[in-house]
Amino acid sequence: MLHIHNSLTKQKELFTPIEPGKIKLYVCGMTVYDFCHVGHARVMVVFDVVTRYLEACGYDVTYIRNITDIDDKIIARANDNGETIQALTERFIAEMHQDADALGVKRPTLEPKATDAIAEMLTMITTLIDKGLAYAADNGDVYYDVSEFPSYGKLSGRHIDELRAGERVAVNEAKNDPLDFVLWKSAKPEEPAWESPWGRGRPGWHIECSAMSAHCLGEQFDIHGGGQDLQFPHHENEIAQSEGAHGCQSVNYWMHNGFVRIDDEKMSKSLGNFFTVREVLQQYAPEVVRYFILTSHYRSPLNYSQDQLEQAKNALTKFYSALRGVDADKNVSWQQDQSYGQRFKDAMDDDFNTALALSIMAEVRQALNKAQEQQQTERQGYLAGLLYVFGDVLGLFQQDADRFLAGGDNDETARIETLIAARNQARTDKDWAKADQVRDELTAMGIILEDTAGKTTWRRD
Repeated sequence: MLHIHNSLTKQKELFTPIEPGKIKLYVCGMTVYDFCHVGHARVMVVFDVVTRYLEACGYDVTYIRNITDIDDKIIARANDNGETIQALTERFIAEMHQDADALGVKRPTLEPKATDAIAEMLTMITTLIDKGLAYAADNGDVYYDVSEFPSYGKLSGRHIDELRAGERVAVNEAKNDPLDFVLWKSAKPEEPAWESPWGRGRPGWHIECSAMSAHCLGEQFDIHGGGQDLQFPHHENEIAQSEGAHGCQSVNYWMHNGFVRIDDEKMSKSLGNFFTVREVLQQYAPEVVRYFILTSHYRSPLNYSQDQLEQAKNALTKFYSALRGVDADKNVSWQQDQSYGQRFKDAMDDDFNTALALSIMAEVRQALNKAQEQQQTERQGYLAGLLYVFGDVLGLFQQDADRFLAGGDNDETARIETLIAARNQARTDKDWAKADQVRDELTAMGIILEDTAGKTTWRRD
């Protein structure tokens, strides 16, 4: 039975969907003004696996991941580039999709953009004002009145008085309280703006997710996810807005993935210590990056380093080497396997423990290697089939084994195949010196040859 660590209660809880057999999931997506970095990749991969596993368990999942296409950073970047906001955001939405596709991340059910949900935001802000939870200030902004929401801070574990005492934000005389946060910003010269009951302006960041999640999933839904950095203030403010407007608990389970860290610091654009997905994919295959992300439990920090990526590459190479040339049984059901399948399910049911799931898959790989040594054809097919269904849950083993192990570009692959053919001919002719010479050349290229059963296969070192 699936248990999920609920960030709201700070403990693992038995997962029970609101509607049997159906799950509504909302995840905070990207602010599209630059390329995605590895931290963004982790969010995408983590909740892609969550969705894949829930679907594999038979649930009908509605997965919403929003796009923030209007905010201060977007406006500033468009101005710096001398381009329109729409041109900037559309370009980076396309780039985001390219990165996600490369990493094997399935598209969400819906991917709403903030600028397409202005009407829903205005409706929610009006409701909050009518309920006495928000107010229009003299400067044209609209603020949420935190003092009117007594449970503010319940997600982050912070008390209003403690937050107020630690407030370091410059005094805004338009606010009733330093903790009040903006729902609607009055228009500034040469910035995009929409008509509203409080004058022309644009939405604050937090209101967009409350409005879009309610519009797409209803006032109550099962799971809300995002990066750990969003717990406060973004998700705290979402709770205040959504529960204030609807008068009920809006989310049953809150999930937050841990940071990607470099030299003990969070990877982020603001710190300037980030690697874009594009940069990493110039050195490593996308599936290696995905494997690397899954080697840590999603709530744990993920330490980014060349060594970690090399370990992921080596582990994935071992899997593909074991799968190469095996006729996998397409009818294997992991749910019916009382050994490896049950243990895999137990790992994933324990708050989506992909690190443990990968270790179980490594045991299956070792058993497959043993079955190959003993020439147990039927056993090989079953174990390979089991690895493929496990892999489908985690988004792994999505390409042909020979193609993965070959790597590189087509021209280089063709040259390698030509050299191997020349070596094999030299061996047939018993020209051992020539065969050794070609093998040395391939070794210098980082190619490992494996001669088995009269056939030569190869992979990159």
